[in-house]
Amino acid sequence: MTESKGLTSAEVDMKRHEFGWNEVAEKKPQRLVLFLKKFWGPSAWMIELIAIVSIALHKSNDVIISIGLLAVNAIISFFEEQHAEKTVSLLKQRLQIAVTVLRNGNWEQHPARELVPGDIVRIRLGDIAPADLKVREGELSVDQSALTGESGDISKTTNEIVYSGSLVRRGEITAEVLSTGAKTYFGRNIELIQSARPKLHMEEIVSRLVRTLFLVVSLLVCITFFICIFRGESLGEILPLSLVLLMSAVPVALPVMFTVSTAVAAKTLGRKGVLVTRLSAAEDAATMDTLFVDKTGTITQNRLTVAELKPVMAGGEQDLLKCAALASDHATLDSIDKAILTYCEDRHIDTEIEKRTQFIPFSPETRRIEGVYGEAGRKMIATKGALREVLLWSNANAETVDKMQALAEQGAQQGFRSIAVAKSSEEKKQFLGLIFLQDPPRSDSQDLIKKLKDLGIQIMMLTGDTQPVAQEIAKRVGLGKILVWQEGMKLNDISGGLAQVFPETKYRAIEVAQQEKHIVGMTGDGINDAPALKKAEVGIAVYSAADVAKSAASVVLTTEGLSGIVDLIENGRAVFQRIQTWVLNKISRTVLKSGFVIGAYLIFGKFVISASAMILIVFMTDFAKISLSTDNVRISSKPDTWELRPLAILGALLGVAMVVESLAILWIGIHLIGLKGFQIHTYSFLVLLFMAIFSVTSVREKKWFWCSRPSSLLVGVLGLDIILGIVIGILGLFELPGIGALSTFEVLLLSFVSALLINDGVKILLRKLLFKQDK
Repeated sequence: MTESKGLTSAEVDMKRHEFGWNEVAEKKPQRLVLFLKKFWGPSAWMIELIAIVSIALHKSNDVIISIGLLAVNAIISFFEEQHAEKTVSLLKQRLQIAVTVLRNGNWEQHPARELVPGDIVRIRLGDIAPADLKVREGELSVDQSALTGESGDISKTTNEIVYSGSLVRRGEITAEVLSTGAKTYFGRNIELIQSARPKLHMEEIVSRLVRTLFLVVSLLVCITFFICIFRGESLGEILPLSLVLLMSAVPVALPVMFTVSTAVAAKTLGRKGVLVTRLSAAEDAATMDTLFVDKTGTITQNRLTVAELKPVMAGGEQDLLKCAALASDHATLDSIDKAILTYCEDRHIDTEIEKRTQFIPFSPETRRIEGVYGEAGRKMIATKGALREVLLWSNANAETVDKMQALAEQGAQQGFRSIAVAKSSEEKKQFLGLIFLQDPPRSDSQDLIKKLKDLGIQIMMLTGDTQPVAQEIAKRVGLGKILVWQEGMKLNDISGGLAQVFPETKYRAIEVAQQEKHIVGMTGDGINDAPALKKAEVGIAVYSAADVAKSAASVVLTTEGLSGIVDLIENGRAVFQRIQTWVLNKISRTVLKSGFVIGAYLIFGKFVISASAMILIVFMTDFAKISLSTDNVRISSKPDTWELRPLAILGALLGVAMVVESLAILWIGIHLIGLKGFQIHTYSFLVLLFMAIFSVTSVREKKWFWCSRPSSLLVGVLGLDIILGIVIGILGLFELPGIGALSTFEVLLLSFVSALLINDGVKILLRKLLFKQDK
């Protein structure tokens, strides 16, 4: 290996065989432990307590059903979560950062996990050191606080070590990989991009509703319990049945449904180039109403090209380009450097880069790049960068300053970006001229911005460009007026976006929007964008983002442009609708089950269903609700909002309606059909089962239930539940004797009419009265 060529592919394979991948194996809990945890928790405790009580009361059928359903529920939950976890792991693998590495004589980009000792890498401002590195060329300032706990930046220069996980704050180096993976200095698992999974916002909202339901059901059970004692009846029936009713208020399928729903969305988005690093980000995107977008790489192509050359002296294009090239470098993969070097290569211009003896990368302080080279035995410096700084550095006269500033403003009006170029020798400094670069809008930007606006999203462009440059781009893609940020601005003051922004400007703009109760999304790409990406509810790292920006973001785009953001919003709103359906269904069915059992006891003077039959209903219907995570839904045309009070009212009223209808159907079974004894238990079982199944079909659609088709999985699961219910009704199961085909289909028909005709109309009427978005 030589420094100029890097490792060969054969050498890399040999070293990887010896040292392994550049990663620390993640310690995962044993699957047996994860499975056993399914028997621990509120829902499991309830079923286990029911089994214990049933043993004490010598109810063998209840014991068998309780234990059997507990085991089946644990198995289904375990495998569903394992599948979802596998999906997240696959997405996480795609989020491994890329590093610029010298292989086979060419600078290439490879995943950091593929590095081996001896590789030559290039890291720069905003990168995270992918391994323990020895500096060969250049100088860095790094933040090691995440590793050592010590605040403050530390300088690293030739032959010094940069430790894995250090964040580059300033500078750029070429370095050799010393050690990788578990053999790095700290020898621990430093995840370069972590899939953060905090508690879901929606889960917290649902939990509040469930706690309220649990209190309501507890009150009803207590009332029934005391009535039972007052009547002098045995507690053998009320005790296990009360436990089942309390269990019905516990979100048995909530964790699985949330995990599967968000994982399905993440997998769908992953196929479209949108990698979700925090699963709840898809849900957050559903409520987002304001989006701040970076111009470069999102609205524009992020492919700078040389548009025009503006040398100070006539015929000075050759010198202008040569010095610009000497102050550029292939290894940085910087878009400006790439545009200039590509332009020179395409026109076979000899840039004499081989004469360069030192390269000084861009610094935020100087806003310039320098290349040191020799010419005719003299030390020369070529520099390029911001116009003002290069003019000051070159000591340009007033005439040159005025001329160049006028040219830069003229170019800005056309949407060009100006790069100033100068050189110096030991005797003098000379300003050489300007290079106009352009980054035209993507061809689909205008259509995608219109689509985002149609989705109710307020779009604001953020750019460091001057106001005229930004306004020209905004005009082309259909955005409003571009302003320069001033303290005291309100979101309504800004129609198209902000120009000449600094990192703190982005953070402040997001803060102002959030103070005005907006849900904010933001795209970013640099190290200085990290605070704003964390601040926004939906932080989106764009295609070309630095490692630290990806770390801070909750979503990473792997393709350029806005299409990924549109996909994110649409999938997020689909997840929102599915979870809202689950919440509404949970409220209405909890009211149905508790109201039916207690109402039947008060009206008919007896319990019309057993604890084991209720457990069977809970199991069958909760399994169906998990399949809501794949349901086809019609997304909202505007950002979603949690309207908790009307949602709770709607669910409660639909539940009350189903209680009344179910008791009426039970009255028919007892007084008109003449069912007796345990036949009433079977009949009641079918009433609750079919009402629950048809209510899922109703509440999943805001309009009439036939206006959208459920997903194939949901149809299949609901269909299977109906078939099982029919079989149990005709043939019977354990203590549920068969009641015949006629009575079974009578319950099926009456439940269909009640839930999908009567209640569907009630649902539409109530939604118009209760929900703002439905009016």
